Amino acid sequence: MIEFAAASGPRLMLDETSVMDIGGCLVEGVDIAPKTAVPDDGDARISHSVQGFLFTCGPDHIRHRVLIPGRSDGKVFPLHGSAAGHAPKVLWTKFENGNAECRADIELTTMEGLPARIERHWFIDGKTGETHLNDRVVNTSDRTVPTFLMYHMNVGGKWFDAATRLEGKMLEGGGFPWRFGDELGDIFCVKAPATEDGLAEVRLGPIAAIGGKTLRVRVKAETLPHLQVWRNQKAPADVLGIEPVSHRWVSRSELEAAGEFVLLEPGESRDYGLSFAFV
Repeated sequence: MIEFAAASGPRLMLDETSVMDIGGCLVEGVDIAPKTAVPDDGDARISHSVQGFLFTCGPDHIRHRVLIPGRSDGKVFPLHGSAAGHAPKVLWTKFENGNAECRADIELTTMEGLPARIERHWFIDGKTGETHLNDRVVNTSDRTVPTFLMYHMNVGGKWFDAATRLEGKMLEGGGFPWRFGDELGDIFCVKAPATEDGLAEVRLGPIAAIGGKTLRVRVKAETLPHLQVWRNQKAPADVLGIEPVSHRWVSRSELEAAGEFVLLEPGESRDYGLSFAFV
C-alpha cells in the first residue's frame, strides 16, 4: 500500500497491487474500512478488494455472474467485472502546497480477452480535505464494446450507532437510518440525478467514532446516474456500501434489450468521477 495524504483530510492507503483502489481510510486515527468484516464469494481478487474503503467494479461488467456471449465453455463474467487485481503503472505522485496528487494507468484484460485502460487521477485538496477521483476508461481494443462502471465505498458497520443516517435528495423522504430494510441486510438502487454543478450528493453520518463527522460523497451524475446502497450485518460481515453506478439494477440482457448499453468504439473513452470528504 502507498500512503497518500494531504495537509488535511483522510489518510488513504492506495493499493498498488489492484487498480490503485483505496485499502485503508484513516479519519481521526480510525481506519473505517471494513477489512475482513465482508462476505467472501470465492473470488480472491474481490475478497481482497472489498475489504478496502473503495474498489472499482467493471469496466466490462457489473453486479451479475452471467455467461459471456458467444462462448461455449460456460465461462461467466465475474460478479464485479475484471478490473480488480490488475496492478497500476504509477506515472507520478506529488505532494505540493499541502495537496496530494497521483496519476496512474491500469492496463487490463477483460473477461472477453480484450484490452482496456483506466486512466486514474487522485487528488486531495489540502485546504478542504476533499478527495477527488477522476477516471477515464479507454477502449484500447479493435472492437466496439459496452462499458460499465461502479464504485464500492465500503465502511465497517461497527462504527455506526442509532444516530447514523443516510441522507440525499435521491432517497425516499430525503433520508433514513442506516439500518434500512431487513434486519441483517438489504440493498436498493435509485436514480441519482444531479442537484447542482452536475453532481449528485449522498451523506452518511454522523459517525461518532470519528468525532461525529459525516461522510459526504459527490458523484458525476452524467456517467454515474444511479446510486446503489448495500449493507450486510450477517456475521461475520458488518459493512455498508455507498455505490455510485453507471446502470440501473437489472440483468445485463435486460439492459441490452432496452438499449441502455454504453458502447465505446475502438479508441473512444468515457469519464467517471466522484469526490468524498468527512465534514
